[in-house]
Amino acid sequence: MKSILVVGAGRFGIHLIRQLHKGGDEILAVDISEERLEHVLDYVTSSLIGDATDEDFVRSIGVSNFDVCIVAIGDNFQSSLETTSLLKECGAKFVVARASREVHEKFLLRNGADAVIFPEKQMAEWTAIRFSSTNILDYIEVPGEYSIFEIAVPKHWVGKSLLELKIRQNTHLNVVAVRKTGGELNFDVDPETVFEEGSSLMILGRDKDIKKHLHLNY
Repeated sequence: MKSILVVGAGRFGIHLIRQLHKGGDEILAVDISEERLEHVLDYVTSSLIGDATDEDFVRSIGVSNFDVCIVAIGDNFQSSLETTSLLKECGAKFVVARASREVHEKFLLRNGADAVIFPEKQMAEWTAIRFSSTNILDYIEVPGEYSIFEIAVPKHWVGKSLLELKIRQNTHLNVVAVRKTGGELNFDVDPETVFEEGSSLMILGRDKDIKKHLHLNY
């Protein structure tokens, strides 16, 4: 469980706070609008109405006590930049800032952000990859050259086992989980398990190997 400060309770901030709440994190939500904060009261440990571009207000929060500070402001880049800078100046350990355009990233990093996220861009990429093929059921981007895909069992794998196909040796891909039709993901993959039609596989591998052997374009 982490202690997290979220600045900005707009649409992205609300979704973020709800997801953090599911993980049991302690959350302080800050927004200049009391009305917006009302939408997250059931999901946060506490909330504060205030202007995060005001140095006195930011210092009063005690930002150094939080494991992560997230600037979720998306509709005002100037406010996002000033908030990011103030958080770092006031002792924030790790600041994550939201950007809506790539040109904003360098300014945020120069002004105190330890990491920058692009929710719209990242969601667009996920959507494009997820629905670009009828075989892709889910997609997880992994830092570096790797990705994880949940795909329908390839037709030429049906009726054969992991051991028989020698997937790792022949393709350098790793089957990390199997989901039988309508079932839960099973991460205890038995090499003798025979792949059934209608099932799906969670595959981990280098992007170049996934594209080559699974014929996925992304």
